[in-house]
Amino acid sequence: MTDEQTTVASEEETAPQFSLQRIYVRDLSFEAPKSPAIFRQAWEPSVGLDLNTRQKALEGDFHEVVLTLSVTVKNGENEEVAFIAEVQQAGIFLIKNLDAASMSHTLGAFCPNILFPYAREALDSLVTRGSFPALMLAPVNFDALYAQ
Repeated sequence: MTDEQTTVASEEETAPQFSLQRIYVRDLSFEAPKSPAIFRQAWEPSVGLDLNTRQKALEGDFHEVVLTLSVTVKNGENEEVAFIAEVQQAGIFLIKNLDAASMSHTLGAFCPNILFPYAREALDSLVTRGSFPALMLAPVNFDALYAQ
C-alpha cells in the first residue's frame, strides 16, 4: 500500500459515521375511559402533551433512541378525560467516531428529530381509530429543547 492509500484508509476509519438501521414502534396504548358517553357531549378539548427521550447503548457502535409522546385530552368545563394515548417510537442508529459533545447532541436532538414524524403519525392514527378528531401535533424543535 502506498502512503496515500494508507492515509485515505486511515481517514475513512476515523471519520464520523451516522446510519439509521431501523425505526419501530416499541409501545402503543390508547384509553377512552368515558366512551361512549364522551361522544354525546360538545367537543371542547384541552390537550396535554408530555414528551420524553431516552437512549441506550447497544453492542458496538449501535444505539437505541426512544421518543415517547403521551397525550391526555380532556373535554368540556368538567375536564373529563376523553382519551389518553401514548406511543414509544424507537430507532436503532449506528454512530461512530464522534466526540462526547457531538454524540450527546446526536442522541439528544438529531435522532429524536428523525423519530418525531413517525411518532406523530402513529399517535394521529391511534386517535382517529378511537373515533376522535385527528390530533396533528405541531413540529418540535429538539435542538432548542436540547440546548435548554
